[in-house]
Order: sequence, then structure tokens, then C-alpha cells
Amino acid sequence: MTSEETADDKRRAETLERLMTVGREHSGVTVMFHSAIAAKQGLNATEEKTLDLLERHGPLTAKDLARLTGLAPASVTGLIDRLETKGFARRVKHPTDKRRVLVELNRDKIGELAVFFEDWARDVVEGCEAFSTEELETVIRFLSVMTERQRKAAARLSG
Repeated sequence: MTSEETADDKRRAETLERLMTVGREHSGVTVMFHSAIAAKQGLNATEEKTLDLLERHGPLTAKDLARLTGLAPASVTGLIDRLETKGFARRVKHPTDKRRVLVELNRDKIGELAVFFEDWARDVVEGCEAFSTEELETVIRFLSVMTERQRKAAARLSG
């Protein structure tokens, strides 16, 4: 191994260590941010993020929610019950298969959460101004890979 390869290996190891540290910090701040928003509406972070899934994907079955959240099916049933009780979601018959049930957002109630994200969306856009489009594309690629790996890790833990 050449001294250049050794220096590259050392730099990569140090960079990965910094990435893990920053990633942990970001993860913690993200959980606290979503917990704070959720608390404003009498929700927990899992409930709030499930509403986000329904917002992005449209009505979903309990099985779909289990797959997307990595939660066990029994946990998803309780989650849906809580969201329904709090008025944020409701169970509806599937439009083409009457044996299936979908969970859909209560659009009137979900609008109450939007105000909490408006300032944050402006902050994100402002923060991204410091990065080139190519750098942002790299971040998107990285986050996409890590999201899928974390989804699989959550499923392993729940399974």
C-alpha cells in the first residue's frame, strides 16, 4: 500500500466518522423537531410522520403503512385508531375492492399542521442556497440510499 493510499484511507475513515457524528446530531434534532410539531396538535412523532406518509402517498391500507413505517401490523392498527380518534384520519372503503379498507387524511384537520412547516420550508430553501445544484443532487442520492437502508433496519427491528 502506498503512502497516498494510506492517506486516502485515513481521510475516508475520518470523513465517515464525522458523517456518523453529524448524522446522529441531525437525526436527534429531526426527532425533536417533529416531536415538537406533533405535540402542538396532541400527536406523537410517529403519528405526525404517518400523516406525512398519507399526505405524500394518498390513501393507504394498513399493510401499506406497515411496509412504509416498518411498524408491526398490530402497532399500525393502534396508530390508525389513534389518528382516527384525534380526527386526523379516517378509514374508508377501497373504491374498487370492498373487502379492503384505506386510511385517508382528514384534509380539514391536516391543514392545521401546515402552518408549522411554512417557516421551516423557508429555512431549508435559504440553507440550500449555499450549495450548487450538483452538490444538492449528491445529497439527494445519499439521503435516498440511507432512507432505504434505514427503512429496512426498522423493518428488521419490528419483524
